[in-house]
Amino acid sequence: MHRLIAAILVSLFALAPAPAADPPAVDLGSITEKHVMVPMRDGKHLSVYLYFPPGPGPWPVLLEQRYADLTAPATRKGFAKLAEPGYVVAAQNFRGSHKSEGTWVGYRALGWGELKDGYDTVEWLAKQPWSTGKVGTFGSSQAGFAQNFLAVTRPPSLKAQYMIDTGLSLYQEGYRIGGTTRPERFKGMDGVCRVPEDNRRLLKEWFAHPTYDDYWAAEDCTRFFDKMDVPCFTVGSWFDFMCVGSIDSYVGRQHGGGPNSRGKQQLLIGPWLHGRYKNTNVTGEMTYPENAKFDLDAHLIRWFDHYLKGIDNGVTKEPAVRYYVMGAVGEPGAPGNVWRTAADWPAPAEATPLYLRANGVLAGTAPPEEASSSNFLADPTNPAKIPATRGFPGARDARDFEKQTEVHTFTSEVLLQPVEWTGKIRAELWVSSSAKDTDFIVRVSDVYPDGRSILLVDYVRRARYREGYEKEVFMEPGKVYPIAFDVGWLSQVFNAGHRIRVTVASTGAPFYETNPNTGEPLTFEPPAKIVVAKNAVYHDKQRASRIVVPVRGK
Repeated sequence: MHRLIAAILVSLFALAPAPAADPPAVDLGSITEKHVMVPMRDGKHLSVYLYFPPGPGPWPVLLEQRYADLTAPATRKGFAKLAEPGYVVAAQNFRGSHKSEGTWVGYRALGWGELKDGYDTVEWLAKQPWSTGKVGTFGSSQAGFAQNFLAVTRPPSLKAQYMIDTGLSLYQEGYRIGGTTRPERFKGMDGVCRVPEDNRRLLKEWFAHPTYDDYWAAEDCTRFFDKMDVPCFTVGSWFDFMCVGSIDSYVGRQHGGGPNSRGKQQLLIGPWLHGRYKNTNVTGEMTYPENAKFDLDAHLIRWFDHYLKGIDNGVTKEPAVRYYVMGAVGEPGAPGNVWRTAADWPAPAEATPLYLRANGVLAGTAPPEEASSSNFLADPTNPAKIPATRGFPGARDARDFEKQTEVHTFTSEVLLQPVEWTGKIRAELWVSSSAKDTDFIVRVSDVYPDGRSILLVDYVRRARYREGYEKEVFMEPGKVYPIAFDVGWLSQVFNAGHRIRVTVASTGAPFYETNPNTGEPLTFEPPAKIVVAKNAVYHDKQRASRIVVPVRGK
């Protein structure tokens, strides 16, 4: 029997030759690593690394799909660790990336179009002689997005998923952020492509679709929650702009999913940055108590042990929602820094306005002035600086940004008692500009007694999309407009003795790539023509700019 299985494996792994040499050997202990090229419905083959536990099998399969390199020693050791409890781990590169054949199209081949790479991969894995026929998927960020795309196609052998820091809409949470474009960020994707020119072609294609149209709807999983029909455990991170995707994935599946999805979702949100590793209590410049750590790999195995192996380990009896209420660090006895459970999300809270006021004041009462505004420039050649280039630069002191000339801060009085915000923060501004188009950035910080301004959450909105992403509506110079947008999710106790700060600006490069302010079509390369915009945020009786925050226990 062992010889028969070995013969089957040999023939299987010869299915298609790898187009490049195998990576250097890595000691994976008892785990066997194999590389195969898996066929898709159009005849192309995608690169998959397989990790087998010892023994004859068969085993359930755990699949991760990503465009990032799969061959780093630490990555391969991580896959081997997940295989040890009795799983075949399959790690696949997207079409057109690294060893995978075909044309690079980002996520477009993974979902519900003519190419269904995710569906084909799951069903191929399920039919192998070493497979029990049950497949689960896992992974963070790009591999979280991939799981939402896959879930919509409903492969019969997909039984459960485990997403970390995930997303749903590439227009909203990936290629675009608040309507801003990110060409410099995504030019770096040349490095994952078999044919780098494919990435440049794709970026130019994005710029041919400036508004949310059918092109972008083809990469928007929010349209198909009813087709998502498997249990999923979703992990989100407070210090991650994609936290919105994690939360929306949970809510959409829990309430609008198929019968095997509704009521079978779980959500956990902790005080971390974007990424797979959550077994830490150190985030940015903040060291939270030890209870902030979450052993994600151990929990992931418990989740799949139940859904793929049928083990009654109690994982389904755990609360639907667990979230970490952050508090001050380094202050003994400070409230917060605890895990809390909820039957659903969002947790109950009272929507409470905080108004921007003259002289940099943030207050709970509306401004009385007949005319009042804060004025600043948006200069594409000399933007305010946010030195981060990829992940959200939260959990760090933001004063270097706040002290820059074209940045305005609005700060509350010292809090006499703790205040908890748990839920979504929304900005509602009144603005004007000398330009046809510009950006508005809103940030929220916890100001410590020693002056540190610890950034908690921020977001941006491009003015041309203030009436929605389906159309571009340009500004008339000097005319005042309302602009409203969600800043993000948060659970934070601001301790007594602290202050709350809202920061407003129009530039923050390179994290937010600058707007040329001309209103002209945006381009793949930096435009030759730019405009310095003179912008204003109003805080008077008739135009009271504010944020609306979720106060608990008021």
